[in-house]
Amino acid sequence: MPLTMNREVFITAAITGSGGTQDRSPHVPRSPKQIAESAIAAAKAGAAVVHCHVRDPETGKPSRRLDYYREVTERIRDSDTDVVLNLTAGMGGDLMFDGTENMSRMAAHSDMAGAEERVAHVVECRPEICTLDCGTMNFNEADYVMVNTPGMLRDMAKRMVASGTRIEIEAFDTGHLWLAKSLADEGIIPDPVLVQLCMGVPWGAPDDLNTFMAMVNNVPKNWHWSAFALGRHQMPYVAASVLAGGNVRVGLEDNLWLDKGVLATNAQLVERATTIIENLGARVITPAEVRAKLQLEKRAPLAK
Repeated sequence: MPLTMNREVFITAAITGSGGTQDRSPHVPRSPKQIAESAIAAAKAGAAVVHCHVRDPETGKPSRRLDYYREVTERIRDSDTDVVLNLTAGMGGDLMFDGTENMSRMAAHSDMAGAEERVAHVVECRPEICTLDCGTMNFNEADYVMVNTPGMLRDMAKRMVASGTRIEIEAFDTGHLWLAKSLADEGIIPDPVLVQLCMGVPWGAPDDLNTFMAMVNNVPKNWHWSAFALGRHQMPYVAASVLAGGNVRVGLEDNLWLDKGVLATNAQLVERATTIIENLGARVITPAEVRAKLQLEKRAPLAK
C-alpha cells in the first residue's frame, strides 16, 4: 500500500521505564524529583506527551508506590510546561518462575496484582493518558511472562475510563491489536482510540519494516497511532513512523544512546527526533493540539 506521511506529528517521551537500565546510564532518572525534572526538560525540548514510570530512589528498581506517582504528577503539573501526562499501568502482571521444574508456583520475585491495585495510581492521579498492555507475552528476561488476560484488560480498562483517563493501547504484536479492536468494538475502549506500536521487544513483533507495516495495516483507519523501536533503531523508527502516517516515541525507557559511545538525556533524544521530523517536512505539534486531537483535559475529569 502507498505510504501516507503524517505532517502533524506529536512526540511522546518515555522517561525512565521499568527495565534494568538504572545502572547503565547516569541520565536514567530514579527519584520522583529526577523523573519529573527529566520529563519537564523533554517537554521543553518539544515532547507533547511524557510517559512516566516510577522507581525506588535508592535502588532504581521499578515501583508502583502511589506517593511516588503523586509526587511525579504534582511536580510536572506545577511546572511551567503544558505537557500531556501519560502514566504506565503495565506493572503488576510480571509472572516469573524458578526454573522449568517448578512451574506449579510462581517465583517470589514475581509482581502480580489485581486490577484495582494495578490502576490505583491512575484513579488517584488522573493523568490524561494511561497505558494498557493489550496482551500476554514472553519477555526476554529468564522465565518472565507479562500477564494481561482478556478479563484483566476489560476490568482495568473500565476503571481507567471511569477515572476519566484516555487509554493508550500498547501493542507488542498483531494479536494484541486483534484483542484491542475487540475491546473497542465492545465499547470498553472508547473513541478516540490511541495505540502505541511497540517494535523489537523480545519476544513480540520484530522491528523489521515488513512486520512494522503489518502492524500499521492492522490499525483501524480512525485510530491515532504512534510507534517506537529499541536501542539503535529508535531514530530510524522516528522516520519510519512519520512516513507511514503515525506519531513517534523516543526516550530513555527504550534507548540510552544519542550516538555511538555517547549516552543521551531524554531532552537530547526529543531534540534529535524533532530534527528528523522537521527535515522530513512535517511539523511537531503542541500539547494543546494533542489535547484537541485526542479530546483530553489537562487533569482527567471523572467519568459521569
